[in-house]
Order: sequence, then structure tokens, then C-alpha cells
Amino acid sequence: MAKPVPTAAGSDAVAAETPPKQLGPVFKAAAGPASWADDRLGVAKLSRPFIRKVFPDHWSFLLGEIALYSFIILLLTGVFLTLWYKPSMAEIEYGGSYQLLRGMPMSESFASTLGIVFDIRGGLLIRQMHHWAAMLFIAAMLVHSLRIFFTGAFRKPREVNWLIGVGLLAMGLIEGFAGYSLPDDLLSGTGLRFVDGLIRSIPVIGTWAEMFVFGGEFPGDLIVARLYMAHILLLPALLLGLISAHLALVVYLKHTQYPGPGRTNGNVVGYPVFPVYMAKAGGFFFIVFGVITLMGGLMQINPLWTYGPYNPAQVTAGSQPDWYMGFVEGAIRIMPNWESHIGGTTWSWNVAIPGLGLMGLLFGLMAVYPFVEQWVTGDKSEHHILDRPRNVPTRTAFGVAAITGYGLFWVGGGNDIIATQFHVSLEAVTYFLRVMVFVGPVIAFLIAKRICIALQRADHERLLHGAESAIIVRDPSGSYSEPHVPISQEEAYTLTQHVDPLPLAPVTEQGDLSDKEFKAEQRRRKATRFFFLDALRKPSRAELEEAASHHEGDGNGHDGDGSRDVDGHDAKEIGAGSGPRRAQD
Repeated sequence: MAKPVPTAAGSDAVAAETPPKQLGPVFKAAAGPASWADDRLGVAKLSRPFIRKVFPDHWSFLLGEIALYSFIILLLTGVFLTLWYKPSMAEIEYGGSYQLLRGMPMSESFASTLGIVFDIRGGLLIRQMHHWAAMLFIAAMLVHSLRIFFTGAFRKPREVNWLIGVGLLAMGLIEGFAGYSLPDDLLSGTGLRFVDGLIRSIPVIGTWAEMFVFGGEFPGDLIVARLYMAHILLLPALLLGLISAHLALVVYLKHTQYPGPGRTNGNVVGYPVFPVYMAKAGGFFFIVFGVITLMGGLMQINPLWTYGPYNPAQVTAGSQPDWYMGFVEGAIRIMPNWESHIGGTTWSWNVAIPGLGLMGLLFGLMAVYPFVEQWVTGDKSEHHILDRPRNVPTRTAFGVAAITGYGLFWVGGGNDIIATQFHVSLEAVTYFLRVMVFVGPVIAFLIAKRICIALQRADHERLLHGAESAIIVRDPSGSYSEPHVPISQEEAYTLTQHVDPLPLAPVTEQGDLSDKEFKAEQRRRKATRFFFLDALRKPSRAELEEAASHHEGDGNGHDGDGSRDVDGHDAKEIGAGSGPRRAQD
């Protein structure tokens, strides 16, 4: 069979079909049922537009696939667990096979979880696979969203898909916490107490909201059953619907691709879905499945039999939530004890601001950022070519600052562990984090922006002076130098494909604008200067031509294989292919 080659085509590129006579025995056997289904359901007609789709090939695109495959594994393992789990908080006496807890009073939910672990063949493996898949699902979504952000894949026409992704991430956190709370062990019960405090901190209606959610005062006797129904029905249905919409938009809008030769906003360079991409995706699914199986079998997670059943009067020392909720707990731990008493009600700012406010701030900023950047830049064109993060230093710096702040809050969730392990004062760790959550992101922003600009300068040098040859030459005078060699045309195209937006000068005349519009335009122009002012301009066509003539004068106008280098031969084409130098207005 001929080796498949990358295809450069539009979103509906046609993959060559093999005549039925040339198919092997296996395909001939499958042709009968396929023909039967096609005659009655029109399967071929319905599937043809999809299987002819061309998708680009890059390792970072696998991050979204890991999230998808983890979700599938969650559904498969979750079905197994629902067969044995009992979502009841009714108290019984444990009589299972785990000797250390035999005879102890506990809820039916905790007892059934122990039964899955110790009495059901393969139960411990499936339960740990389920937990690891949940961890991986949220981690993959988070890293995938970072890839989308740093490469600018959220720009027009993909703003709706970005919002769907933000919703998926938010519901993934809730779904993970709901599943984490179902066993009703001492650790998960402590997490529920944490959520009870968050609900109570809602101004004015907090107490009534707690009574509604828990069916009475905490812990009540209904919360596990309610979380169970949300965990296996409501949230999975919403997640499945959003994932379907997310994938449908990816297919409809075409997949984004990284800059490179032959890649434009009007085509896709990659492989067709069938058979190449489908085979790769299927193989990668089994790789993810195998890795999660190994993790479930070899890496212990959440050994709840060591915690015991939940008792509201007990809290395990050093208890930590699953990692994805650590930033919320960290924010609450380092928040000063601010509290107000207004009109006979208590306003717990020390819980409401870092708990409810931080989650709202995180997902709110993620949701509005594409529209804020579009307003600042004034760029309303469609984008199917991704940005290299270094070419948009301010956006990249914002992302690094957000990661830094998130990481510091996450560290705060383990301030007691840090204090005991490193033998430092808990108060010192807390006070340090109170300062660093404000200072750290600013420092990270400045450093990340300077690094991006430095990388832009390195690209500028490669375009104008070529790449280092790693050959040291000594001239007759005794001095040493390293000659540079021209870079390839493909690399030069990649380095110059982006468009340089210019910062706008301040507006001085109001013209036909109203006072409100005039002030908004002034703010926007100030924002463009902040966003673009420090970015390095890519070489102009004249600079590339001058560099090309310099290389030709030095006799370096040819590559080692005899082909003309980009600086010596194709400088005009590169300048034209990179797009006009323009200012956004």
C-alpha cells in the first residue's frame, strides 16, 4: 500500500477511494454489511463529507484528544461502578471483608465503596482507573485551553467554541468534585464541609441556600443521593452535549494549523480523516486507555479505607482536595479574616471573595478575553493560522501571569504541608503568599514579555544573518569568527508569515464621534500601545533584499545541496507572502 503523504487542500478535500475489486479479504468481508447499511440508511452519503476532511498533524493537537478519550474512559468505568454503588447516607454496621473496619457504623455509600474495593473482582482497578481518568480529563482540558490561548486559536470565527471550552472546564470541575464526594469517607466529607462554608458565605441567602442543597443542616441525609444523580445523569449529559457541539464546530470551521509553507487561512495541510487520521486517533485512544490502566493498577490514589467513614466531628490532619480544587482552597487559606455584620446578617468576606469570587473571576476572564483582545486590536478578520506565542508577547505575558497566580493559590492550598515538610512557620508561608499572589504575576508578566521579545530578536537575526554554522574560522590576523549559513526557504516563510499590527497614535480630534465614542476610542488606542508597542517588527522586504545581496556578495548564495537559499533568491516572495505591514484602526 502506498505511503500516505500530507495533503494540502480545503476543508472538504477528497481522499482517493480504492475500487472494491482491489480490497483485501478483510475489507471484502466488511463490504457486504456496509453496502447493506448504505442501501437502506445512506451511510456513505452522510459520512462522505466527514471522511474526506483533512486535519493538520501536530503533537499539541493531541491534548484535546486526551481529554476526549479520558471522558470516554470515565463513562465506561463509571457504568461499572454504578452497578455496585449505593447512594445512601443511611447508617449501617459494616460487615464486609476489610477487618479493620468490621463492626463500625457507616453510611451505605461508604460501605458499598468498600465492597467495590475489596469484594468485587477488579473493583479496585476500575475505581482507581476512574479516579485517574477524572484527574487526566481536567488536566488535559486545562492544558488544551492554554494551547488555544497562547496560539490565538480563540480568535474569529472560534469565539463560540472557546466559550464552550470554558463551560466544559467549569462543569468538569463540578463533576469531578461531585464524584470525589460520593464515597462519604472522612476526606470527601471534609471537602463537603468546605463547600458548605462556601454556600453559607453567599450574602443574605447563604443559610437558606445551605438548607436547600443539603436538605437541612450540614451534613443532612440527602446530599450524597443528590450528588449521585448530578454526577451520573445531569452533568455527564451536559458534558456530552457540549463536547459534541465542540467537535462539530471544529469540523465545520476547519481545524487551525501552525504557520508554515503552503499553509494559509484558506486551506488545511494535513491528512484525511479516513484512513490516516482515523487510524492514528484509534491507536492513540488505546495508548491513553493503556496508560490509565497502568496508573490504576500501579499507582494508588484515594485509599479511603485508611480514612474511615465521615464523622462531622473529625477532620484528618493534612487533608487536601483533588488538585483541580486546590487553588480555591489556597485562596481561602491565605485570605485575611475579614467579616462584616450588616443589618443583623454576617458577611463572610474571608470565604466569599476568595472562594466564590476567585472561581467567578477565573472563568469570567477566560470567557471575555477573546472579545477584549478583538476590541483592542480592532481585528475582525478570520484566523485559521495559529500565532507563535513569541509573536504576541503581551498576550503570552498575560497567560504566564495567570498561570503564576493560579500556581501560587494552588501552593496556598498546601500551606500546612509546606510548613511541616520544610520546618518553617505556617504564618510565614501564609504572609509570603498573601504578598506574592499580587507581586508574582506582575514579575512573571514582565519576564515573559522580555523573553518573547528576545526570541523575536533571535528570529530577526536568523532571517537577516542566517544560522550559526558551528564552524570556527581563524583568519590570518589571528582573530576567530563563526560564519553563518542561510536558513531554508521553509523556515524563512514560517518566521515571516505573521502580520505585524502597529500601535495607534492617540486620537486628538473628536470628529463625528459622540463624547462616549470618543472616550472609548481614546481608551482603545492607549490599550493598543500597551499591547503592541514593545513588540519587535519583523524585517521588511527591503531589509530582506539587502541581506540577500550581502549573502550573494559573500558567495554564500547557495545551500550545500546546490539550491538557492531564501535570502539570495526569494526575498521578494517572502516579503509578499508574509502580508502587508499595516496598522489596526
